[in-house]
Amino acid sequence: MEFADKHILVVGASSGIGLAITRLLRQLNATVYTAARHLSPELAELGTTFVALDATQPLNGALDALPAVLHGVVYCPGSIRLRPFERISAEDFRADFELNVVGAVQVLQVTVKKLKKAEGASVVLFSTVAAETGMAFHTSIATAKAAVEGLTRALAAEYAASNIRVNAVAPSLTNTPLAAALLSSPEKQEAGAKRHPLQRIGQPEDMAYTASFLLSDHSSFITGQVLPVDGGLGRLK
Repeated sequence: MEFADKHILVVGASSGIGLAITRLLRQLNATVYTAARHLSPELAELGTTFVALDATQPLNGALDALPAVLHGVVYCPGSIRLRPFERISAEDFRADFELNVVGAVQVLQVTVKKLKKAEGASVVLFSTVAAETGMAFHTSIATAKAAVEGLTRALAAEYAASNIRVNAVAPSLTNTPLAAALLSSPEKQEAGAKRHPLQRIGQPEDMAYTASFLLSDHSSFITGQVLPVDGGLGRLK
């Protein structure tokens, strides 16, 4: 895959999956614009054009400096709030929805005109295996990410005529800072791996390779899809 002459925005690029996507896109010669709440040292080393952005707040022109044409947008901020249903407040549900859904909506509403000008663009959103596979204690994040999947399909239908493809990636447990509490000991790591038919947990690079494929011209006939990258957890027993 080659991304020379392509301009791509990655939101949530400071660590984990977003950082891995950014690193891979830079290796593939894309011009990458990044946004996150904070510029991490690892992201700073990649030489992208960075914008400080809290997607849960009004954008207020934060993305105005982007180029006139965008070939891709990746939105990958996420949250992991695993608690019994009776201990999750309505405010917790709202917070997960604001970050995962409304944040994506805000970013796409201000970038869609730039995507249209590319005459062939791709949007990649992030769901979770728990949106389709029922998992205890995942009610809040599964609800929010199910909305992301609905958003993915609706936008894919609405913008197909504009040659903007919209797809989502649905990871399982992935070795990122966001999941650090779930992988904080060798025992937890082993238990997490054993839950997957492939007997390992996901790595950020697994998600980055999938996202880069969906951003590339190699996936030009794919839209409105949710691709599980979950070690078989969602489909196999």
